[in-house]
Amino acid sequence: MWDPRFEEILRARLPFLQPGESVGENLSLRDFGLDSIGAVELLSSLEKTYSVRFVDDALDMANFETPAVLWETLSTMMEKTEKAS
Repeated sequence: MWDPRFEEILRARLPFLQPGESVGENLSLRDFGLDSIGAVELLSSLEKTYSVRFVDDALDMANFETPAVLWETLSTMMEKTEKAS
């Protein structure tokens, strides 16, 4: 599963997610209000918080379908950043 910072950032970008409603692994981010502008803002927040840079192939909207897919993508970016350091 992901860490609390990830969920906090994600919740801030999902306008249709009610307070206290759980963020399940397979929750459709689009169905809960994540649009293209929100995805860019989410990406920026994740890059700043986790000190990573998403590579071009990670910018596919398919990587923003669910929290699980997005966390997996972010984890991959964190691993690449660690290896580059």
